[in-house]
Amino acid sequence: MTVAIVGAAECDLGRTGRPAYHLLAQAVTRALADAGLPPSAVDGIATTGVGRFPATQLAEQLGICPSWTDSTTAGGSVFEMYVARAAQAIAAGQCTVVVIAYASDQRSARSRAIGGSYDAATPEAQFEQPYHPLWPMSYYAMTAQRYLHTYQLTRSDLARIAVRARDWALRNPAAFRHGDGQLTVDDVLTAPMVSSPLGVLDCCLVTDGGGAVVLADAARARHLPQRPILVRGYGESVTHAAMATPDDLLSTGAAAAGARAFARAGWRPEDVDIAQVYDATTVSVALALEQLGFCPPGAGTFFDGIPVNTTGGGLSYCHPGQLGVLLLVEAVRQLRGDCGARQIPHARTALVHGIGGIFSSHATVLLEAV
Repeated sequence: MTVAIVGAAECDLGRTGRPAYHLLAQAVTRALADAGLPPSAVDGIATTGVGRFPATQLAEQLGICPSWTDSTTAGGSVFEMYVARAAQAIAAGQCTVVVIAYASDQRSARSRAIGGSYDAATPEAQFEQPYHPLWPMSYYAMTAQRYLHTYQLTRSDLARIAVRARDWALRNPAAFRHGDGQLTVDDVLTAPMVSSPLGVLDCCLVTDGGGAVVLADAARARHLPQRPILVRGYGESVTHAAMATPDDLLSTGAAAAGARAFARAGWRPEDVDIAQVYDATTVSVALALEQLGFCPPGAGTFFDGIPVNTTGGGLSYCHPGQLGVLLLVEAVRQLRGDCGARQIPHARTALVHGIGGIFSSHATVLLEAV
């Protein structure tokens, strides 16, 4: 059975002053309105991050008793994982309409310290915590340092990714940095350092926000108001929890996740028109593009083969703790042709790639407009 995304929406973004559960309900009701479906049509929920029992809490908010739920936690990649789980559940007859949703009020709640948190009881902490890393940015910085050394690149090369992200944000009225003007490489290089070689502008925003997508089988999708966006492929990979574990910091789970998605779809990277790639940092984008097969190792900072992160991404658009669901929302909007000034002409296929933890989990979804 072919499954399609039939609705997609953001909640309010930026500094909203609203609690996360309000933003979550807002995202879901907007996505259902976009799909032309009432809450009573939903019998599947996948969500994380709000409350102790996220799916149960959302079901109660919607006034429904779903036959299928998923509250897996895997960081920012989990929403692409949810697409796979939802497609499988719909195909198996466990449910008929699934909402995938997430929201956070972390900026309004001032809930994220730059040092982050790391469970001192985990086995790996005894080897890493004595060095007082800033979690997670020091871990991304280790990868960035290795990346620059291996390919004989400089911080200026990574800065190009932040500049391109800002260029997209200037075309997106919903972007947090929409009104901030153009960014230059020098701006990135002279911004305060967070964890060498990553400065503030190499790192994702801290915002409120979130979004939701609605999935149904393709036969039902044809009778709904929006153009169906078919799920053609998906794949995932979980590799490590501790940065001391990987043998090679530049070999990530993106390669396996992407390969599985392409194999399921029968596609190659050349078949993709646009990409939405999780950009917790500038190096995240470069590595993902390389590992997914869009360009050779070391070439990710220069890649311009297809449009990437057309909202402005986590670097300039929005980063509410976990970005993965908003990558799906933008891919759907691009394939429908709904993106206004940032619309990519004739976009028919999209790759969405989520990353969780410190390059710990990866999930890829391939979508096609029909």
